[in-house]
Amino acid sequence: MSAYVGAIDQGTTGTRFMVFDHDGRVVASAYETHEQSYPEPGWVEHDPVEIWENTQRVMVDALASADLDAAALDAIGVTNQRETTVLWDAHTGEPVYDAVVWQDRRTTERVEELDADGWHDYIRATTGLEPDSYFSGTKVEWLLDNADPIKLQRTRPEDVRDRAEDGDVLFGTMDSWLVYNLTGAHVTDVTNASRTMLYDIHAGEWDDDLLAELRVPGAMLPEVRPSSDADYYGHTDPDGFLGARVPVAGALGDQQAALFGQTCFAAGDAKNTYGTGSFMLLNTGAEAVESDHGLLTTVAFQRSGDPVQYALEGSVFVTGAAIEWLADVGLIEDARETATLARSVDSTDGVYVVPAFTGLGAPHWDQRARGTIVGMTRGTRREHVVRATLEAIAYQTRDVVEAMEADAGVDIDELRVDGGAVKNNFLCRLQAGVLGSRIVRPEVDETTALGAAYAAGLATGYWESVEELRANWRVDRAFDPDEDGVDGDWDARYDRWGDAVERAKHWAVEES
Repeated sequence: MSAYVGAIDQGTTGTRFMVFDHDGRVVASAYETHEQSYPEPGWVEHDPVEIWENTQRVMVDALASADLDAAALDAIGVTNQRETTVLWDAHTGEPVYDAVVWQDRRTTERVEELDADGWHDYIRATTGLEPDSYFSGTKVEWLLDNADPIKLQRTRPEDVRDRAEDGDVLFGTMDSWLVYNLTGAHVTDVTNASRTMLYDIHAGEWDDDLLAELRVPGAMLPEVRPSSDADYYGHTDPDGFLGARVPVAGALGDQQAALFGQTCFAAGDAKNTYGTGSFMLLNTGAEAVESDHGLLTTVAFQRSGDPVQYALEGSVFVTGAAIEWLADVGLIEDARETATLARSVDSTDGVYVVPAFTGLGAPHWDQRARGTIVGMTRGTRREHVVRATLEAIAYQTRDVVEAMEADAGVDIDELRVDGGAVKNNFLCRLQAGVLGSRIVRPEVDETTALGAAYAAGLATGYWESVEELRANWRVDRAFDPDEDGVDGDWDARYDRWGDAVERAKHWAVEES
């Protein structure tokens, strides 16, 4: 057995490689951002080649920073921004178009057509998802119809859809793209497949009816494998950039990876990740609980030889991105300022920020909602807007928690949290107060990468059981709902938040 396990964490804004030891502690890490492209309003794209180049760079840099050889890695796991969609040439490995990102809204009208044509209930029942341009299915369809190689100055004259029918153009989410480049295998894991709006999460296979409706050829689809795969997805090339043959043995979509990294292995365990968006998952075990309150039913994870585990998920599109927006418009210079500014006022003075920049996710599901600020007066200062933005993050989480408790029939008294925003103690206190629940932050807050490492390491036998992983989980700090510093009548404020959300809904009615 080698000494360590590595994890690629390919996120919305950048790519990280982390190396973990047997105790789940970070041994090495490197990170690189990539460019965000917004070619038209509501469109978001990434360059897959840039992401692959960055992935190679951070892997080499992280190992070098700890004076490690890649041969010291027992396994590599992958976790990724989900739903982001890539098509590439099966022969050259070259993308036929930039990646269409999960935040992208270009297929809003197509989703509305699916609803109008009676597909809503079928999609919900089959995939567990709410029909939305967030998911991969309509992105694949758009790419097949619009990724003109000549227009994009590619050299291939053939039609993309015709070539996809022959298996010469491949589809994948970012996990597939990276595993393909690492090993040559065209695979995805069951969690990422469950986010495409093309996969039957109950039967465990691609759904022929949805493939036919969206005209997605089966020949272009990746093979679906367990999240922790004892048969391995493949190995890195010993003559390649790492110079070693290392098993690539695990993959999970980023939010499922965080659930795994937080050791939420039992039904009833819940976590919330505060990243670009905010994503709360509640493990429901072997039961795929159908939501009546606007949540998603999704695959939590699968280990080789074990049945699929399911989760309820509440997807909030904008949380950390709201903090970035504050900086973009000059209200703050650095995210660390937000806590100080928010503490400097007793309340928002009636101001509410609804950061629906790319629509509203769970439990509202309004693709045409847009960001709003309501309740401003001449006395409104930037401190009030900053505090209102932090409160919006907490309110959006309560929206999801209340829906989750209603669907699952449980009380969520403790919530494990992770992601960049939870370094903000004020936000954690605020979240505890708004929810009336205990907030628990682990020592290793990069739980997404840790989850991918755990999945890969379990597959190779580096860790023998999930009990070993539970023993690794260590609390950095817990925040109780009655903790000093964020007192308030949260029920009344939350009710008023609901009024603000209604004003943000269905705003972009003139978008084409």
